[in-house]
Amino acid sequence: MTERIYGLRELTRILTLTPRRAAQLKRLNLLHGQLRYTFRELLALRAASALLESGASVRQIRQALDALRRRDPDIRQPLAEMRMVLDGGRVLVESERVRFDPRTGQTVLDLDAGNLEKTAEATLVTGLVRPLAPPAEQAETWFERASEWDVDPAHWEDAIDAYRRVVAIDPTYAAAWNNLGLLLHRMGRYAEARTAYERALGESRECAEAAYNLGSLNEDTGDVDEAIRCYRRALDVSPDYADAHFNLAGALARAGRGDEAVRHWQRYLQLDAGSPWAKIARAHLELVETQGEGSE
Repeated sequence: MTERIYGLRELTRILTLTPRRAAQLKRLNLLHGQLRYTFRELLALRAASALLESGASVRQIRQALDALRRRDPDIRQPLAEMRMVLDGGRVLVESERVRFDPRTGQTVLDLDAGNLEKTAEATLVTGLVRPLAPPAEQAETWFERASEWDVDPAHWEDAIDAYRRVVAIDPTYAAAWNNLGLLLHRMGRYAEARTAYERALGESRECAEAAYNLGSLNEDTGDVDEAIRCYRRALDVSPDYADAHFNLAGALARAGRGDEAVRHWQRYLQLDAGSPWAKIARAHLELVETQGEGSE
């Protein structure tokens, strides 16, 4: 029996994905550059979306998934194979009426399974107490606040301060490092931007956006060869990254490597034929064709 395959547009419609939710799922490596998704991947995306909707942070989910994979390396897609819930500020795995914390392996009493007296007794035995809001949640709060501010140039400094708060709380937060770099880049603070982009890539080799942005920064500072290397790195992570194909084609053309550029102009048009930039890509291809005819 042929497995049902879903396209990105179908997923967006089925899951009612907003740009913010899509960005969160990308950070969980569930929504990627591929155009085809299996039903199993759809289940994982739906489960992650439900956790995020209930208030779980990306970091909480990621920590739970990493812990489950360490405990059982044979688990390929924990979100599709297990039921995960947010309870008391923690992401727990639920099996029948038992819940456990995947990070510690500690069983957590299901509050619906017994009366208040039994709950109190179990609390005394396990020493389980409700924790205060962890720093990860504070990082998510500051990240969301920064994301609201970074769209308005009048609030860029506020957004920069907020992103710096995020990475002070969670230095491994690659998306915050990348966004911080992008704002600094826009403001012409190139050295600081480079540091932020490189830190994003150091924390996550899968951060295609940081590689792409670093390529753009290298173009702005006149290092076309390094820009080409960065754009290729972004495409190694996300082969269907349309903007990376566009910028790589332009950089290759400026470096006198027009034959290599053609393939990336063409791929860009396959991925994003309806954008305003598509006219530029077509103009470049027409110019190459005209030059080819003239040399015959």
